[in-house]
Amino acid sequence: MRWHEITVHTTEMAIEMISNFIHELGAGGVSIEESGTLNKKRDTSLGQWYEVPLNDIPEGRAVIKGYFVEGTDMDEILEQLKKSINQLPEFDIEIGDPTYELRTVDEEDWANAWKQYFKPLRVSERLTIKPTWEEYSGGPDELIIELDPGMAFGTGTHATTSLCLKTLEKTIRPGVDVIDVGTGSGVLAIAAAKLGARHVLAVDLDPVAVSSATENTRLNGLDEKITVKLSDLLQVMKESGEGTTGLGVHIPVQVVVANILAEILLLFVKDVYDILEPGGLYIASGIIQSKEADVAQALTAHHFEIVERNYDQDWVVLVARKR
Repeated sequence: MRWHEITVHTTEMAIEMISNFIHELGAGGVSIEESGTLNKKRDTSLGQWYEVPLNDIPEGRAVIKGYFVEGTDMDEILEQLKKSINQLPEFDIEIGDPTYELRTVDEEDWANAWKQYFKPLRVSERLTIKPTWEEYSGGPDELIIELDPGMAFGTGTHATTSLCLKTLEKTIRPGVDVIDVGTGSGVLAIAAAKLGARHVLAVDLDPVAVSSATENTRLNGLDEKITVKLSDLLQVMKESGEGTTGLGVHIPVQVVVANILAEILLLFVKDVYDILEPGGLYIASGIIQSKEADVAQALTAHHFEIVERNYDQDWVVLVARKR
């Protein structure tokens, strides 16, 4: 099978938004490569070390590729994508004079090539993400997440995901119920379950993500602890009614986590408040720092108290407690 490949050369700051645009335009997959320079600040708190640059992408730049089925009108896709990207500076997101490329590739040329760059990654004191195709033996207290993200978001390498994982490690207590909104590959749901959650409901509106999260749940032997559902944000909760039978979690839950764009987070703050128990925590990530004040204001307006803020590069995760 052959695919149309669209490549965008842009900034690391614009990765989340442009990747989302490409997905919304119907891409069957998105790949992201950031700068491999040794000059940028890297996290070495867990003993990570960096021997050589991984690529020659300039510091602060990124290459994003989207894949569309053969026969797609790529001229129309490119026109819409450029229009969306050109609006990002209005939201204080630098795009850095982006350039674009189009070509047609064979599926085997891209579907597995990125795997050579995805290695076991220690993301927190206890959590390590291990690709299913890599050999790795962890320490006695290490929680290993087996992961094959396929075409879904979430390998744990991006700042927003690693921020969430580190925050979950500090937040999850044994026996809590958790909802993961926009689960992608399921990495956050799996982490929550391994950290002791009684049950996790993982939802995503992308069927590819649902399939990926379901398979990764199986790979980690957590079928009994994680329920994966196709849902637009928390719509599945409204459709299930009071009993929420078949969802695994008991409402109200103790923790909600969402690693989504800030603009999307703003759409369902009240829904999160309604399904959390008093004192329950909402971990909101995917927030570029220029949008931090907007999200924080929305949370406090809905009777949340911001109890923690964690930063990585240009991104922030907010931890809010229901009053």
